[in-house]
Amino acid sequence: MESDLDKDFKAAFDRITIFKIASITQANFGNQSSSNQESNVRNAFKFNAWLQLKGMSSDAAKKEYIELANTILNTKK
Repeated sequence: MESDLDKDFKAAFDRITIFKIASITQANFGNQSSSNQESNVRNAFKFNAWLQLKGMSSDAAKKEYIELANTILNTKK
């Protein structure tokens, strides 16, 4: 059974996915498709950020993600 936290996390993830994929990709790459080198650099930054969260519980990460998503989406109005 899914907890309320899991449901809130999934809802936040679903709402922000459009912005994450469309806005960030357009901001970083414009109308061009990314090269393999750019993709590798981006993945390295993502991996480094993930390593910095080492030790954070899954629930704490979900709560932080929900808060961040709500902040971003509320400023879009």
